[in-house]
Amino acid sequence: MNVLVINCGSSSLKYQLINSDTEAVLAKGLCERIGAAGSVLKHTPAGGDKVEIESPMPNHTQAIQLVINALTDANHGVVKSLDEIDAVGHRIVHGGEKFASSTIITDEVLAAIEECNDLAPLHNPANLIGINACKEIMPNVPMVAVFDTAFHQTMPEKAYLYGLPYEYYEKYKIRRYGFHGTSHDFVSARAAQILGKDRKDLKIIVCHLGNGASISAVDHGKCVDTSMGLTPLEGLIMGTRSGDLDPAIIEFIANKENLSSAEINNILNKKSGVFGLSGGVSSDFRDLSNAMDEGNALAKAALETYSYRVAKYIGSYAAAMNGVDVIAFTAGIGENDARVREMVGQYLGYLGASIDPVKNKVRGEETILSAEGDKVTVMIVPTNEELAIARETVRLV
Repeated sequence: MNVLVINCGSSSLKYQLINSDTEAVLAKGLCERIGAAGSVLKHTPAGGDKVEIESPMPNHTQAIQLVINALTDANHGVVKSLDEIDAVGHRIVHGGEKFASSTIITDEVLAAIEECNDLAPLHNPANLIGINACKEIMPNVPMVAVFDTAFHQTMPEKAYLYGLPYEYYEKYKIRRYGFHGTSHDFVSARAAQILGKDRKDLKIIVCHLGNGASISAVDHGKCVDTSMGLTPLEGLIMGTRSGDLDPAIIEFIANKENLSSAEINNILNKKSGVFGLSGGVSSDFRDLSNAMDEGNALAKAALETYSYRVAKYIGSYAAAMNGVDVIAFTAGIGENDARVREMVGQYLGYLGASIDPVKNKVRGEETILSAEGDKVTVMIVPTNEELAIARETVRLV
């Protein structure tokens, strides 16, 4: 079965075509600047060179059509016709409390996803646009919605409630939902598999460290806590997001700088994190690391503060599960940044965990980083959200 995996943003669209029998990626690509001038499709067939196709994309339907054209092209395509695409899996950011697992897309499901738009106003509407665009071009192809929030729906009430008047939860469903759930699910399952164990027998902390970052506590196969909240702004310090802070800071800055709540929200999401902490050096950890080596004190402070926050969450989740067996690093920074892993590892000795400096000299490979005899296994497990979405799609279709 060939599964087309779609990750749709407001002005972009990422895709992969995956053969579910071999789990090989047949092709992947990205549509950029949808609805704007200069739109381009970057398409890479397996074993082939990247092809850039500049073409007007006034809407997502046109973008999907260009993707189909690229996949079926005589020169750089990987299938002969649309008939060879058997199913489509869509990444949906927010499923609220309505979806605790992936589901076949129906009109009722679309309506329920739309009801979650208030919880993810930047993401869910774009996800819905992608679904409707695919339905228009491929009306007879089965489609599946895979939710970023679903894996975290096993959190107990004590983990997801905020210290707010309960009526706000009742009226508006204000609670912790968590994100990157597809990644946390995939990585925790793969970590157990690498160790030759059943996930149901382990306590695993997954550190999904990318430009957006989150940590989860997976206790015997179920998520019991995670760092992101109602939105992806809560939790760790990230590339440009603030993470946890004193809520009173918002009003304080607004009054001092004469800013609206929308302007403050923009600062917290796009101008904070390690970018803001470093004085605007960069949100890219490679740039920060280079600046730190060159003696930039703010870059050093940003990396140290980031790593400290990661370590604090690991400690809190070890407490939440009353122990931990595995700590898994994943995503762009977790998989590739040896310095950040080393800085986090300095805080883990009390758990009986360590990171071997020789083993740590690796990028993007499944690797056990801890020393022989350590009580806790520390490892790198590269994430593959697209493959996870494809697997869910096959399971349901």
